[in-house]
Amino acid sequence: MTDLSQVLYIDLLKRSLINLIYDHLDQPIKLLDGRVISTFQARMEGLDWPSNAHTMIGWRRLTNVQNCVEAVLRDRIPGDLIETGVWRGGASILMRGILKAYSITDRTVWLADSFRGLPPPSPDDYPADEGSDLHTYAELAVSVQQVQANFQRYNLLDDQVRFLEGWFKDTLPTAPIKQLALLRLDGDLYESTMQALISLYPKVSLGGYIIVDDYGAVPACKQAIHDYIDSHQLKADIQLVDWTGAFWQKVD
Repeated sequence: MTDLSQVLYIDLLKRSLINLIYDHLDQPIKLLDGRVISTFQARMEGLDWPSNAHTMIGWRRLTNVQNCVEAVLRDRIPGDLIETGVWRGGASILMRGILKAYSITDRTVWLADSFRGLPPPSPDDYPADEGSDLHTYAELAVSVQQVQANFQRYNLLDDQVRFLEGWFKDTLPTAPIKQLALLRLDGDLYESTMQALISLYPKVSLGGYIIVDDYGAVPACKQAIHDYIDSHQLKADIQLVDWTGAFWQKVD
């Protein structure tokens, strides 16, 4: 049974991760599409690349992570938790914080990332990624040392946090992960999404959750999800979280 201290801790952790604490939340922000919205709205929906926050996924997608982690704990779905593509580490910090709040000591939070940005597209192998320029954004390259330092800020860097540094094609096929209760995909590209699914989806326990950050924002990511589901004839009741996030529970 969840007590008030657990609720308050997780709520404060989420507010800190998206920086609803110190920023001037009524300050206007101009988005890439020209819209002008408040900082508060941007953080709720995960619409900006904040300079100070430890995640850009916003309140709704953070809450989705919370709900899925709490569900696998409540339902005793076996396995670890992993995020593939972590940026500054915020969503993974939340996962570790929830395990801490519930005194869970037998699950690991895995962070898989190059920690140097996205790979350039390989259109010959993955045509859906042709034209992607995400690899040119220096803002997306966050070192493993910086992510570890961010964990330390919350006193959450310990032996239940493991890092898989490198391109997914090199790290995920041989990752020492036996079973997963939660798989969160945030690799943007078709290539990154497909590589994570091929290596990790079979390790997700029945009743576990798959979360996709870029399902609505990046058509190539959405295509990878449906190509994998269709090629394996899977049942996937995909539910939307917000304008881009989606998730489903593994049933087969």
